[in-house]
Amino acid sequence: MASDTITGEAARGRLWDRFSIKTKRVIWAWTFLALPILFYAGIRFYPTLQAFWLSLTDWDLLRPANFIGLANYQKMFADPVFWKVFQNTFLYLLIGTPLSLVLSFVIAFYLDRVRFMHGFIRALYFLPFLTTAAAMGWVWRWFYQPVPIGVINGMLGSLGIAQQPFLRSTVQALPTVLAPAIWAGLGFQIIIFMAGLRAIPSTFYEAARIDGLGEWAILRKITIPLLKPTTVFLVVFSSIGFLRIFDQVYNMTTNDPGGPLNATKPLVLMIYQTAFSSYQMGYAAAQTVVLFSILLAVSLLQLWIMREKK
Repeated sequence: MASDTITGEAARGRLWDRFSIKTKRVIWAWTFLALPILFYAGIRFYPTLQAFWLSLTDWDLLRPANFIGLANYQKMFADPVFWKVFQNTFLYLLIGTPLSLVLSFVIAFYLDRVRFMHGFIRALYFLPFLTTAAAMGWVWRWFYQPVPIGVINGMLGSLGIAQQPFLRSTVQALPTVLAPAIWAGLGFQIIIFMAGLRAIPSTFYEAARIDGLGEWAILRKITIPLLKPTTVFLVVFSSIGFLRIFDQVYNMTTNDPGGPLNATKPLVLMIYQTAFSSYQMGYAAAQTVVLFSILLAVSLLQLWIMREKK
């Protein structure tokens, strides 16, 4: 028996010795990565697959899930409220993403040139990103109140401008909610843009000035093209954030979440209400699958549009 054990170990040793150094490194790498990959698959992939399955059932937490096929999707696509919410979700994306990126780039571009109290100013821009969304939502809700409570309406009144309904208007409510969401994310985007700006070698700028290029030409031909990897990251990151907007809407319209008349309701809030107010878990899962598909499609589309051209 001892000789058999020694023979087996010798055979395994000879097999391991046949591998190249590169192959051995790959084997060791996958050995160490196996446990994290299994953990990630358990907490990510399994719940995702479970959501797809639940979207085909009428589960309500009280009874076992009953398979009903595509009935949830048929109900959802025939619901006018869903299409209103779908429109709101894309309005958050189409308005919020470009506006936040332009503002953050402009601020980062000029802040990078500031030397006096640079760190303090940068910290001021970053503070909103660290503030909890619930607290920020309630403060901005207070800002939007009528006079004498609302600060913004008070400022408009001092300028001779009539009071605005803001959160009580079906037209103004969505941009009113979107404004603090953009403001809250500016700090993070500014920091990332500044990191990208400082990663550009100064020799490019020196050569451009020697060639006689002006500031606008340098910005258009050097700065913006070399910031493309940073911009791609922020576009995808920001888009996912606006498609998943929830905290600002819920806290600023807490008396009528997503109101007035569903004017501010995003898809995430609709999923929350369907699941935890109506307890229609299967229907909520179908809405989650739609949101997942939108996030995946938008991210892949942006990466394809902004990909590097060979």
